[in-house]
Amino acid sequence: MSTGITALDALNTAPLAQAAALLDGLYEHSPWIVAQALQRRPFASPAALIAACADVVAQAGEEAQLALIRAHPELAGKAALAGTLTAESSGEQGRAGLTHCTPEEYDTLQRLNAAYRARFGWPFILAVRGPRGTGLTRAQIIAHFERRLHAHPDDERRECLRQIHRIAEIRLHDKLGWEPATGHAVWDRLAALARHSESADGLTATYLSPAHRACAAELAAWMREAGCDEVTHDAVGNVVGRYHAQRSAARWLLTGSHYDTVRNAGPHDGRLGIGVALAAVQRLHARGQRLPFGIEIVAFAEEEGQRYPATFLGSAALVGAFDPAWLALTDAAGIPMAQAMQQAGLPGTWEAIATCRRDPAHYLGFVEVHIEQGPVLARAHRPLGVVTSINGSLRWLGEYGGVACHAGTTPMGQRRDAAAGAAELTLAVERLAQQRPGTVATVGILEVPQGSINVVPGRCRFSLDVRAPTDAARDELAQAVLAAAHEIAERRGLTLALRETVRASAAPSDAAWQARWERAVAALGLPVLHLPSGAGHDAMMMHRLLPQAMLFVRGEHDGISHNPLESTTSDDIECAVQAFERLLHDLAAETVA
Repeated sequence: MSTGITALDALNTAPLAQAAALLDGLYEHSPWIVAQALQRRPFASPAALIAACADVVAQAGEEAQLALIRAHPELAGKAALAGTLTAESSGEQGRAGLTHCTPEEYDTLQRLNAAYRARFGWPFILAVRGPRGTGLTRAQIIAHFERRLHAHPDDERRECLRQIHRIAEIRLHDKLGWEPATGHAVWDRLAALARHSESADGLTATYLSPAHRACAAELAAWMREAGCDEVTHDAVGNVVGRYHAQRSAARWLLTGSHYDTVRNAGPHDGRLGIGVALAAVQRLHARGQRLPFGIEIVAFAEEEGQRYPATFLGSAALVGAFDPAWLALTDAAGIPMAQAMQQAGLPGTWEAIATCRRDPAHYLGFVEVHIEQGPVLARAHRPLGVVTSINGSLRWLGEYGGVACHAGTTPMGQRRDAAAGAAELTLAVERLAQQRPGTVATVGILEVPQGSINVVPGRCRFSLDVRAPTDAARDELAQAVLAAAHEIAERRGLTLALRETVRASAAPSDAAWQARWERAVAALGLPVLHLPSGAGHDAMMMHRLLPQAMLFVRGEHDGISHNPLESTTSDDIECAVQAFERLLHDLAAETVA
């Protein structure tokens, strides 16, 4: 890191024209971006410089953005064949092997280039050196091309701009002589962990499966390599690594996330938080540094609720919320949870699990780093975001009942159409949530039992999911949604049945811990972006026992998650590790004081 930071310091102090010349070519044929961004010097980190450039582009307006996009060459296009690319583009396309395409690959790329330009009116843009910086394969490039060809134009314009900033970020590495070495190391570890899967064609590691147990063993090995003084497996399968404090009586900072996955998952959901914390501990260990508090990293064994109809098994055990009745739950194969635990070498008893509960008197708090799983950071061009609250949620399963009748002979004004009622409710749910900033609501299931193309639906099943950063906002929106559901039923002459299935309280971030994350992000020279978490996390469970706060890391592909496309860049991981280290540094200063 030192070489790059030294070069950044020189960039910060050089005359403006000289600094601009040093960054020539950072943005394709668009020196105005760097010229305006340099007005914001000094930059505390490479990420801060790119964030400043992104702000310049965002403030320039749509016409300037489209001109920037159109300044880029096509991949393996005419400019590449003619040798008229900029040196930067030529090097990037060459490193990706686009100058050595097979005839079939070349024909595919030309067909895609033509179709893409006809649809959007600008060239397809992709950072071909990828999220790790080492390059995508030609097959991966073509797959990205084919997928994005079907995007909405507004979404694709935003994605092109994001790719442009990623290209600039990698070019900045080259100009500064710097690489996000720690980010690369974490990225590589998570990629290696993803090889343990229940399926050969995707990542699936559900609770206590052989793949899940292989992950636990590898995580334990990584904890030892990172310098943890104690590494254990507890009664629910959590992997716990402890890095001791300067003195034995000190309290602990608890951190971590989960290592189980949904089916056909991405590699960074949950696991990123484990990797970032381990990287910070490894750097402390390499320096021989101890803090006035210990660091306890927990790789939670279960959060996703994929194998058994219960969630947060790992963190629930730590806060004393593990329900003994869960041990009798069965999976799809009829295996009770207690039996699965015993087959994995765990006790499988409530008495053993009860010993996992932490005494809050021994802990300072809980922090969790997690990939965002949404588009907010990606669209704001920010690598990190500070979480203000984990949304509380309410869910129902419902059904409208009407009259099934002939679609051809029943006049429109004389129908009792259950599906039409559900459709109206879907739009009402959308409208009601939009009227209340910060809240979200979703109808995720719409099902007409035994539906037929020529029958007016007599029944329609649906789901309701309502979420908000506070319980009061959640309940107010829920009341409005339920009132709309009943009003629609009465007006349309339908029956309505509703069954509440989930009620989860919001988990607002502790003010002091949120402020520590804010200072850590600001120390990197990055604007502090606040956002709620719409998804549940282990921090939501830990909130019952300890003050907690979360840091989000930007996701690739508009923040998609629970999907094989889920990813983040090694640069953004580097930022997360540096922010985590800064939090540790500041907390140590507070603890000594």
